[in-house]
Amino acid sequence: QHFTNNAVAKDLLAKVQQYKKEKAPLNKEFRRLDVSSLVPTGSHVVFCPAPNNNPSLQSAVDVLTQLSSAASSATPVLFLADWSAKVLSCCDGDQKAIDAYYTVMENSLKTLAPDVMKKVKVVKQSDAILTDPSNYWISVINVGRHFNLNVVQEGHKDSDPVGYVIARMMRVADVVGLNASAVAYKEGDANGTIEAGILDKYFADIPLDAPAMTPVAVPNVCLAETAGTAQATENSEYYLLDDPKVHGKLKMKKAFCEPGNASFCPPISIASCFALQYGSAALSVKRTPENGGDRDYTSSSSISADFASGALHPGDLKAAVTAVMVGVLGRLAEGTKKEAAWKKAGACLKAAKKKSDKSAKKK
Repeated sequence: QHFTNNAVAKDLLAKVQQYKKEKAPLNKEFRRLDVSSLVPTGSHVVFCPAPNNNPSLQSAVDVLTQLSSAASSATPVLFLADWSAKVLSCCDGDQKAIDAYYTVMENSLKTLAPDVMKKVKVVKQSDAILTDPSNYWISVINVGRHFNLNVVQEGHKDSDPVGYVIARMMRVADVVGLNASAVAYKEGDANGTIEAGILDKYFADIPLDAPAMTPVAVPNVCLAETAGTAQATENSEYYLLDDPKVHGKLKMKKAFCEPGNASFCPPISIASCFALQYGSAALSVKRTPENGGDRDYTSSSSISADFASGALHPGDLKAAVTAVMVGVLGRLAEGTKKEAAWKKAGACLKAAKKKSDKSAKKK
């Protein structure tokens, strides 16, 4: 009632409320990392997934789909946040394993989709930071000053490592320095959605144009509905980037493929990616004349329609997609043999995984 009845108090309250509505005056001394020497202005930025010892085909598909969503006028940029990965203790904080993950991922992407990757600019976070470390770390500190802890800690528990908060502040500083027109993230990813919201809030208060925070729907190429935490275990629910060719058949044989269920059908998703989008542009199904004869499918919708109606039998679909996956894994294996750095990185990740598994058993 005091602020309602007292004229002076009422006027003071009105001024405070108006002040809160107005934007703070722009700071001409706003400091940040500016990597325009490395990255074209107006680029389309995709952050590579956090490293682990088991790089999966799903992670590669996530990245390729986000890179492919770039506007024709924007340069796609794949950002490898290697120092943030260290802060997050990815690969148990082993810097060699972190770098190995990025080497395996980058080479795999180039093998899986060379036409996409030839347009992509790959930037490592550490290289970007070292062009102007002082302004970068001041930028990170300013992010921390700008927000209350509960904002940058959203989605994490108080008991979680402090590295989660530091890495999130670094993500904001990274985007601020990239001069991007768009930043893509995986649609439905909780952490990506939270970070997009934080970035929108931050750009609203700084003297820079905000990039479009762009959620991108990515196909699910895991082989079972329970594969949400697939990278953590060795099983038949997902493909690894270092799977031998024989796994193209063995894992596909066990893939979920319920007759008539086109809403979740891993073979259809895999065919859409690696036969249609990043392959020969057709899925060749071989059948006897009494079962409909051979057919080349050139669209995901036609595969789904025939599968849903029963015109395409699960056995025939799996046989066709098995051939696709044997080819995909074969190309990856061949690339590993030819590229010494890739082969060395793969061996490094295997050693890191063995060490991690051994430590886990002792706990």
